[in-house]
Amino acid sequence: MNILVVDVGGTHVKVLATGQKVRRQIDSGKRLTPARMVSAVRKLTADWDYDFVSIGYPGPVLKNQPAVEPWNLGKGWVGFNFQKAFKCPVKIVNDAAMQALGSYRHGKLLFLGLGTGLGTALIAEGQVIISMELAHLPYRSSTFEDHVGLRGLEKYGKKKWRKYVADVTARFIAAFEPDEVVLGGGNARLLKKLPPLCRAGNNEHAFLGGLRLWNPKHGSRHVSATPAPKAKKIITQHKREITTRK
Repeated sequence: MNILVVDVGGTHVKVLATGQKVRRQIDSGKRLTPARMVSAVRKLTADWDYDFVSIGYPGPVLKNQPAVEPWNLGKGWVGFNFQKAFKCPVKIVNDAAMQALGSYRHGKLLFLGLGTGLGTALIAEGQVIISMELAHLPYRSSTFEDHVGLRGLEKYGKKKWRKYVADVTARFIAAFEPDEVVLGGGNARLLKKLPPLCRAGNNEHAFLGGLRLWNPKHGSRHVSATPAPKAKKIITQHKREITTRK
Protein backbone atom coordinates (compact mmCIF):
# COMPACT_ATOMS: atom_id res chain seq x y z
CA MET A 1 0.00 0.00 0.00
CA ASN A 2 1.67 3.21 -1.21
CA ILE A 3 0.32 6.36 0.44
CA LEU A 4 0.93 10.03 -0.30
CA VAL A 5 0.60 12.23 2.79
CA VAL A 6 -0.20 15.91 2.24
CA ASP A 7 0.16 18.25 5.23
CA VAL A 8 -1.54 21.55 4.33
CA GLY A 9 -0.30 24.58 6.26
CA GLY A 10 -0.61 28.33 6.02
CA THR A 11 3.01 28.77 4.89
CA HIS A 12 3.84 25.50 3.13
CA VAL A 13 2.22 22.31 1.88
CA LYS A 14 4.51 19.42 2.80
CA VAL A 15 4.36 16.00 1.18
CA LEU A 16 5.90 12.59 1.77
CA ALA A 17 5.06 9.15 0.41
CA THR A 18 5.60 5.53 1.35
CA GLY A 19 9.19 4.54 0.66
CA GLN A 20 10.45 8.13 0.40
CA LYS A 21 12.94 9.53 2.91
CA VAL A 22 12.96 13.23 2.03
CA ARG A 23 9.82 15.33 2.17
CA ARG A 24 9.04 17.93 -0.46
CA GLN A 25 7.08 21.13 -0.18
CA ILE A 26 5.42 23.97 -2.05
CA ASP A 27 4.56 27.47 -0.88
CA SER A 28 1.11 28.05 0.54
CA GLY A 29 -0.85 31.19 1.39
CA LYS A 30 -3.93 33.26 0.63
CA ARG A 31 -3.86 32.46 -3.10
CA LEU A 32 -3.69 28.68 -2.70
CA THR A 33 -6.96 27.11 -3.83
CA PRO A 34 -7.52 23.33 -3.60
CA ALA A 35 -7.24 22.99 -7.38
CA ARG A 36 -3.88 24.77 -7.39
CA MET A 37 -2.71 22.69 -4.45
CA VAL A 38 -3.57 19.38 -6.10
CA SER A 39 -2.01 20.45 -9.41
CA ALA A 40 1.21 21.57 -7.72
CA VAL A 41 1.43 18.44 -5.54
CA ARG A 42 0.88 16.11 -8.49
CA LYS A 43 3.67 17.84 -10.43
CA LEU A 44 5.95 17.79 -7.39
CA THR A 45 5.41 14.05 -6.86
CA ALA A 46 5.25 12.95 -10.49
CA ASP A 47 8.13 10.51 -9.92
CA TRP A 48 6.52 8.94 -6.82
CA ASP A 49 4.19 5.96 -6.88
CA TYR A 50 1.11 6.09 -4.66
CA ASP A 51 -2.38 4.57 -4.64
CA PHE A 52 -3.96 6.47 -1.75
CA VAL A 53 -3.79 10.03 -0.40
CA SER A 54 -4.07 11.39 3.15
CA ILE A 55 -4.63 15.11 3.66
CA GLY A 56 -4.17 17.06 6.89
CA TYR A 57 -6.47 20.09 6.59
CA PRO A 58 -6.08 23.27 8.72
CA GLY A 59 -9.70 23.44 9.82
CA PRO A 60 -12.77 21.40 10.80
CA VAL A 61 -13.46 18.28 8.73
CA LEU A 62 -16.84 16.56 8.46
CA LYS A 63 -17.54 13.32 6.59
CA ASN A 64 -14.16 13.34 4.86
CA GLN A 65 -14.61 16.91 3.61
CA PRO A 66 -13.49 20.36 4.82
CA ALA A 67 -16.42 21.85 6.72
CA VAL A 68 -15.22 25.46 6.81
CA GLU A 69 -13.07 27.53 4.48
CA PRO A 70 -9.55 28.08 5.90
CA TRP A 71 -8.80 31.64 6.99
CA ASN A 72 -5.19 31.57 5.76
CA LEU A 73 -5.66 29.95 2.33
CA GLY A 74 -7.61 30.62 -0.85
CA LYS A 75 -11.29 29.78 -1.31
CA GLY A 76 -13.07 26.71 -2.67
CA TRP A 77 -12.00 24.02 -0.20
CA VAL A 78 -15.50 23.21 1.00
CA GLY A 79 -17.15 20.85 -1.50
CA PHE A 80 -14.02 20.29 -3.59
CA ASN A 81 -13.72 16.76 -5.01
CA PHE A 82 -10.21 15.74 -3.91
CA GLN A 83 -10.66 12.12 -4.98
CA LYS A 84 -11.49 13.16 -8.53
CA ALA A 85 -8.60 15.64 -8.60
CA PHE A 86 -6.01 13.14 -7.31
CA LYS A 87 -7.59 10.28 -9.30
CA CYS A 88 -7.37 7.90 -6.31
CA PRO A 89 -9.01 7.35 -2.90
CA VAL A 90 -8.48 10.24 -0.47
CA LYS A 91 -8.93 10.59 3.29
CA ILE A 92 -9.07 14.03 4.89
CA VAL A 93 -8.72 14.87 8.59
CA ASN A 94 -7.96 17.95 10.63
CA ASP A 95 -4.19 18.58 10.65
CA ALA A 96 -4.00 18.38 14.46
CA ALA A 97 -5.78 15.01 14.35
CA MET A 98 -3.30 13.70 11.79
CA GLN A 99 -0.32 14.77 13.90
CA ALA A 100 -2.02 13.31 16.98
CA LEU A 101 -2.47 9.97 15.26
CA GLY A 102 1.19 9.97 14.28
CA SER A 103 2.18 10.78 17.88
CA TYR A 104 0.17 7.90 19.32
CA ARG A 105 1.92 5.21 21.39
CA HIS A 106 -0.68 3.55 23.60
CA GLY A 107 -3.93 3.93 25.53
CA LYS A 108 -5.67 7.29 25.26
CA LEU A 109 -3.72 10.24 23.90
CA LEU A 110 -4.67 13.92 24.13
CA PHE A 111 -2.96 16.17 21.59
CA LEU A 112 -2.67 19.94 21.99
CA GLY A 113 -1.18 21.89 19.10
CA LEU A 114 0.33 25.19 20.23
CA GLY A 115 0.68 27.16 17.03
CA THR A 116 -1.11 30.11 15.49
CA GLY A 117 -4.23 28.78 17.18
CA LEU A 118 -4.91 25.78 19.40
CA GLY A 119 -5.39 22.39 17.77
CA THR A 120 -6.94 19.62 19.84
CA ALA A 121 -7.51 15.93 19.17
CA LEU A 122 -8.05 12.71 21.10
CA ILE A 123 -6.81 9.27 20.04
CA ALA A 124 -8.13 6.10 21.72
CA GLU A 125 -6.73 2.63 21.03
CA GLY A 126 -4.95 4.05 18.00
CA GLN A 127 -8.11 3.75 15.91
CA VAL A 128 -10.54 6.41 17.08
CA ILE A 129 -9.80 9.96 16.01
CA ILE A 130 -11.80 12.70 17.68
CA SER A 131 -10.87 16.12 16.35
CA MET A 132 -12.18 18.58 18.90
CA GLU A 133 -12.88 22.28 18.34
CA LEU A 134 -12.02 23.34 21.90
CA ALA A 135 -10.00 26.40 20.93
CA HIS A 136 -12.93 28.80 20.90
CA LEU A 137 -14.62 27.68 24.10
CA PRO A 138 -14.77 30.31 26.89
CA TYR A 139 -11.71 30.65 29.11
CA ARG A 140 -11.13 33.50 31.55
CA SER A 141 -11.93 36.77 29.71
CA SER A 142 -12.09 35.26 26.20
CA THR A 143 -11.20 31.79 24.81
CA PHE A 144 -8.59 29.06 25.22
CA GLU A 145 -7.02 30.00 21.89
CA ASP A 146 -6.77 33.67 22.84
CA HIS A 147 -4.61 32.70 25.81
CA VAL A 148 -2.42 29.83 24.56
CA GLY A 149 -2.37 30.52 20.82
CA LEU A 150 -0.12 33.03 19.08
CA ARG A 151 -2.33 35.96 20.09
CA GLY A 152 -1.92 35.02 23.74
CA LEU A 153 1.84 34.66 23.39
CA GLU A 154 2.13 38.10 21.81
CA LYS A 155 -0.29 39.75 24.24
CA TYR A 156 0.88 38.29 27.55
CA GLY A 157 4.54 37.46 26.90
CA LYS A 158 6.30 34.12 27.32
CA LYS A 159 6.22 33.94 31.12
CA LYS A 160 2.47 34.46 31.50
CA TRP A 161 1.76 32.43 28.36
CA ARG A 162 3.56 29.43 29.86
CA LYS A 163 1.37 29.68 32.97
CA TYR A 164 -1.76 29.69 30.82
CA VAL A 165 -0.48 26.66 28.87
CA ALA A 166 0.08 24.80 32.15
CA ASP A 167 -3.39 25.73 33.43
CA VAL A 168 -5.21 24.85 30.19
CA THR A 169 -3.33 21.55 29.94
CA ALA A 170 -4.28 20.69 33.53
CA ARG A 171 -7.95 21.43 32.82
CA PHE A 172 -7.99 19.25 29.72
CA ILE A 173 -6.23 16.42 31.54
CA ALA A 174 -8.86 16.57 34.28
CA ALA A 175 -11.66 16.58 31.70
CA PHE A 176 -10.45 13.88 29.29
CA GLU A 177 -8.41 11.64 31.61
CA PRO A 178 -5.73 10.67 29.05
CA ASP A 179 -2.83 8.28 29.57
CA GLU A 180 -0.53 10.92 28.15
CA VAL A 181 -0.55 14.33 26.47
CA VAL A 182 1.47 15.45 23.47
CA LEU A 183 2.19 19.17 23.16
CA GLY A 184 2.89 19.87 19.51
CA GLY A 185 2.84 22.88 17.24
CA GLY A 186 5.57 25.40 16.55
CA ASN A 187 5.31 27.21 19.88
CA ALA A 188 5.66 24.12 22.07
CA ARG A 189 9.43 24.62 21.84
CA LEU A 190 9.04 27.81 23.91
CA LEU A 191 8.05 25.84 26.99
CA LYS A 192 10.91 25.63 29.47
CA LYS A 193 9.38 22.67 31.29
CA LEU A 194 6.68 20.29 30.12
CA PRO A 195 3.68 19.82 32.45
CA PRO A 196 3.20 16.43 34.16
CA LEU A 197 2.00 13.62 31.87
CA CYS A 198 3.18 15.54 28.79
CA ARG A 199 5.79 14.91 26.12
CA ALA A 200 6.91 17.10 23.24
CA GLY A 201 5.43 16.53 19.81
CA ASN A 202 7.11 16.62 16.42
CA ASN A 203 5.60 18.07 13.26
CA GLU A 204 7.07 15.14 11.32
CA HIS A 205 4.58 12.89 13.13
CA ALA A 206 1.93 14.24 10.78
CA PHE A 207 3.33 12.02 8.03
CA LEU A 208 3.15 8.91 10.20
CA GLY A 209 -0.40 9.92 11.07
CA GLY A 210 -1.23 10.05 7.38
CA LEU A 211 -0.03 6.48 6.97
CA ARG A 212 -2.05 5.36 9.97
CA LEU A 213 -5.25 6.76 8.44
CA TRP A 214 -5.15 3.80 6.07
CA ASN A 215 -3.51 1.35 8.47
CA PRO A 216 -4.47 2.17 12.11
CA LYS A 217 -2.05 -0.42 13.53
CA HIS A 218 0.97 0.97 11.66
CA GLY A 219 3.77 1.24 14.23
CA SER A 220 1.42 1.14 17.24
CA ARG A 221 0.63 -1.24 20.08
CA HIS A 222 -2.81 -2.27 21.28
CA VAL A 223 -3.00 -1.26 24.95
CA SER A 224 -6.00 -0.71 27.20
CA ALA A 225 -7.20 2.89 27.36
CA THR A 226 -7.63 2.65 31.14
CA PRO A 227 -5.30 5.32 32.62
CA ALA A 228 -2.10 3.95 34.18
CA PRO A 229 -1.57 4.47 37.94
CA LYS A 230 0.75 7.46 37.36
CA ALA A 231 -1.79 9.06 35.02
CA LYS A 232 -4.61 8.46 37.50
CA LYS A 233 -2.63 10.22 40.22
CA ILE A 234 -1.97 13.28 38.06
CA ILE A 235 -5.59 13.40 36.84
CA THR A 236 -6.90 13.27 40.42
CA GLN A 237 -4.47 16.00 41.46
CA HIS A 238 -5.53 18.31 38.61
CA LYS A 239 -9.21 17.77 39.36
CA ARG A 240 -8.63 18.65 43.01
CA GLU A 241 -6.67 21.80 42.11
CA ILE A 242 -9.26 22.98 39.57
CA THR A 243 -12.09 22.43 42.04
CA THR A 244 -10.17 24.47 44.63
CA ARG A 245 -9.58 27.32 42.15
CA LYS A 246 -13.31 27.48 41.45
